[in-house]
Amino acid sequence: MALLVGATALSFGLMLLKDVGGVSGGLAGIAFLITYSTGWSFSIVFFLINLPFYVLAVVRMGWVFTLKTFTVVGLISVLTEAHAANITITFITPFYACAMGGMFMGLAFIVLFRHRASAGGLGIFVLFVQERFGLSAGLVQLCFDAVIVLAALLVVDAQVVLASVLGVVVLNVILAMNHRPGRYLA
Repeated sequence: MALLVGATALSFGLMLLKDVGGVSGGLAGIAFLITYSTGWSFSIVFFLINLPFYVLAVVRMGWVFTLKTFTVVGLISVLTEAHAANITITFITPFYACAMGGMFMGLAFIVLFRHRASAGGLGIFVLFVQERFGLSAGLVQLCFDAVIVLAALLVVDAQVVLASVLGVVVLNVILAMNHRPGRYLA
């Protein structure tokens, strides 16, 4: 149930971003960039670009974490489309959509982390880089996210990119305030 709740909240946040042409960090941000550049389905792109990271997830985090994460990524892919098919937002500003999207995504990550799952992708990779090379996972993630958001300037209006930065900040403040490694034993 927790994986469904986390995936639902995260996919809702992603739908809000997509509605205004916003971006996020991580593989979702890369999936947004590909979607905006090509017109391909966000859900399919998001699911496919996560596939190579499952090998690393098995090695780094084990089979249980990997299977939970695979399930979450599949649910996010399906639910992002389901939200869009069932909700029509006639007006929402980019700053509000990105801030609320960041909030929903931050809360979703707390739920997923609590149950030893993730939304896949770069989070797995940065943990590997930290373990292998001793670089801060937070700093490596920040660098990747900064490059993704800067790349958004090539395909998204600058005001929407600025709103997206607000969403990323909201998401990360929620994580910083609420997630403590080792706190959860589920």
